[in-house]
Amino acid sequence: MKISMIVAYGKNWEIGLDNQMLWHISEDFKNFKTITSGHHILMGRKTFESIGKPLPNRTSLVLTRGDFTHEGVHTFNDVQEAFNKAREAGEEELFIIGGANIYETLFDYVDKMYLSEVDYEGKADAYLKEIDFSTWDLSEEKSYDVILDEQGEVKSPAWKFKTWVKKD
Repeated sequence: MKISMIVAYGKNWEIGLDNQMLWHISEDFKNFKTITSGHHILMGRKTFESIGKPLPNRTSLVLTRGDFTHEGVHTFNDVQEAFNKAREAGEEELFIIGGANIYETLFDYVDKMYLSEVDYEGKADAYLKEIDFSTWDLSEEKSYDVILDEQGEVKSPAWKFKTWVKKD
């Protein structure tokens, strides 16, 4: 089973504030849905709580240190048990979807990264640990322009979507 991570982050590795995302990029949400649909997604409890419900057409696996339960969600205190649940279900690509602690803790397991690099610099309280790309190969890159509203305010920041595969 391949283990992938999918994350959007700002120029200073920002990923969240007050358990919420820092921007709204509808094209990135569509991209996330397309990539993760039909797969198991693994997240921490706080990330699940920020989403609020299991995402459609995906199997939600939640890692927690405590006793957390939610209808339609599989909860684990041990990452290997979560991995085994996905393997036993025949999963080919498991997606790690956050948050910061989960990305950092599970990074060594990751074979592939789907990264949205957002043109954002601002307030945050959750950060992705800086990634050393020297052991990764860039396999895909696509750029998206800023989208402004009628008043010229940023509706959606510019961003790049990149797929990285771990070198052998």
